[in-house]
Amino acid sequence: MDRELETALLSAVDERFDEQLEFLKELVSHPSTRGNEQSAQDFMAGQLKERHLAVDRWQIDVEDIRHLPGFSSVIGPYDDAVNVVGSYRSGKRSGRSLILNGHIDVVPEGPLDMWDQPPFAPHIDGDALYGRGAGDMKAGLASNLFALDALRACGLAPAADVFFQSVVEEECTGNGALACLQRGYKADAALIPEPFSETLVTAQVGVIWFQVHLKGLPTHVAYAGDGANAIEAAIPLINALHKLEDKWNGPELRHPDFAHVHHPLNLNVGKITGGDWTSSVPAWCVFDVRMGVFPGQNIDAMREEIEAVLLEAASSNAFLKQNKPSVVYHGFLAEGYALSQDKSEGARSSISALEDAHQTVTGEALDKVAITATTDARFFGLYADTPALVYGPKAEAIHGFNEHVSIDSINRITKATALFIARWCGTEKL
Repeated sequence: MDRELETALLSAVDERFDEQLEFLKELVSHPSTRGNEQSAQDFMAGQLKERHLAVDRWQIDVEDIRHLPGFSSVIGPYDDAVNVVGSYRSGKRSGRSLILNGHIDVVPEGPLDMWDQPPFAPHIDGDALYGRGAGDMKAGLASNLFALDALRACGLAPAADVFFQSVVEEECTGNGALACLQRGYKADAALIPEPFSETLVTAQVGVIWFQVHLKGLPTHVAYAGDGANAIEAAIPLINALHKLEDKWNGPELRHPDFAHVHHPLNLNVGKITGGDWTSSVPAWCVFDVRMGVFPGQNIDAMREEIEAVLLEAASSNAFLKQNKPSVVYHGFLAEGYALSQDKSEGARSSISALEDAHQTVTGEALDKVAITATTDARFFGLYADTPALVYGPKAEAIHGFNEHVSIDSINRITKATALFIARWCGTEKL
């Protein structure tokens, strides 16, 4: 790419950056927790239409994707699960096509009194833009969109098809990205601006979500010794799962990308419910667990090991020995993905294009990291033979209180994305 075009694209991002921040604030103001994404998707679809992209807005049908690799089980209806894709179709198609992917769903905000300001009333303080989803990952969606705007401001368009995706379900299954694949959206590469501090993600863990259902024997608390407390019975089972976590993190089992990462596989008991009355021995308990797995590990084999550990732990409880716990899988059944293992020309050249773009914007080499979380990159990399580059802004307190994203970092990511699109796709005149 010539220096004149680089300068023009960088200037175009700066010229519209105030507008980009207002766009991001508007997007963050939509409380798009799972099941409540429709207003945010309406806003996004309207923005894409204003830019004369062909907008595809559809309700995900579980039956369309249930049979596909990478599908994760769901509980409840999908009447409220809506994806939005804006397509730019090149006239020449002389370049390489691209998916710009991001998720619109955000995690619950938690107790409001723990936030300094309301989570869906975004505000700026210094270099930080605050609000639930500001970093994870609405800033990335804004960067994708305004990077395309920068090309248009220069009188240019990508010389290949580009698909802008705003998907649901990333935070719990990934089925939104899977539905895009099922609908036929394929490309030569994918870029996903998740908030990992302007680094390129070379590997990510897989994730398994499951519930453990326990039975108890209810009785009046005055005769508690005659009952079986389902809530207390959960404690040794949780301890057994943590021992399995320690085993899976052993050096002999580690994926090479995570050889120097401290404790890469994390187990989390994220929710526990049980019992019906304070003076009754609880007759039931359910606890929800998240567990990480390495790239290349077989999900079914890991599930079998989890279930075996739970049954063994339950055998020491007289009541549970006869009333075995049941395991229900809902949410993530996600394999790990390692971009580092993709030796294709597409992977090599897309990484090189991103490295060049990052170097131009920051003056520094692009750092590469293995992360202990999962993203939608796995769908493209594992099931669509498409290198998936995860590269986004610096954010803090994601999934926590007072989530915020660096404004300067958003600016740099948007500039690097604009340069990457021009390098990867090529350009043609509007």
